[in-house]
Amino acid sequence: MPELPEMETYRRLLSERIVGKPMTEIEVNREKSINIPPSQFIQELQGNTITKIDRRAKHLIFQLSSGKSLLLHLMLGGWMYLGNDEDNPDRTKQVILSFGNEELYFIGLRLGFLHLYNAKELTSELSDLGPEPLDSTFTIGKFQEIFTERRGMIKTTLVNQEVIAGIGNCYSDEICFEARIKTIRKFGELEPSEFNALFNGMKTVFHRAIEAGGYMDNPLYKNDHKTGGYNKICAVYDREGEPCIRCQTPIILETVSSRKTFYCPNCQN
Repeated sequence: MPELPEMETYRRLLSERIVGKPMTEIEVNREKSINIPPSQFIQELQGNTITKIDRRAKHLIFQLSSGKSLLLHLMLGGWMYLGNDEDNPDRTKQVILSFGNEELYFIGLRLGFLHLYNAKELTSELSDLGPEPLDSTFTIGKFQEIFTERRGMIKTTLVNQEVIAGIGNCYSDEICFEARIKTIRKFGELEPSEFNALFNGMKTVFHRAIEAGGYMDNPLYKNDHKTGGYNKICAVYDREGEPCIRCQTPIILETVSSRKTFYCPNCQN
């Protein structure tokens, strides 16, 4: 499932390519992927322009010239491709937004969605999300304030979107590796120095992952060499049995509350 770095990569790349362009045609092939009748959805978007693309947690927000917004959550298996009839993937597209001779395909939206909201509805939809990890106002003090009272396991707490937004299975493991802390430990037993390590690890891993283009390996457009770059440099995620990049100890895979977690048993304490 795309996490913060993947959605931030999409936001940056799409902002360069579709912002300011009017939508010339809209196609809906799966009604359950949207939140209003297809005829209304098409009517609302036809001729509209995307004025800005924001990100909140694992969501993208396409702000429209009408004042409304499209809220995208790709969920498990969802991705996007920007292209045309000649180079698009041979996959079922649930929604297609056309910008003249270029089209944005939404693929794999079986669990995900593309919903149209006014400003009040959008605020309500996002109201349960925790703070943004990369927000300049999210300091070590606020991090400690949120997590000091937590008693649950690090892995399951970090992926709770109501506690902190944007972290999922991949980056919870990568953050803990960077901090040299096992994902299966509990917040209640951490020392102050370990809180600092987690906070700094979170910032470091996210900046590194965004710079690399996230771990999603489906290209966003033809000749896209940016998207998915982090997949090549993941430290522990999906690397069971491979040698740790720090100490060469084989990476371990465990299942915690139905979630896979990868870590080094030697250099993560």
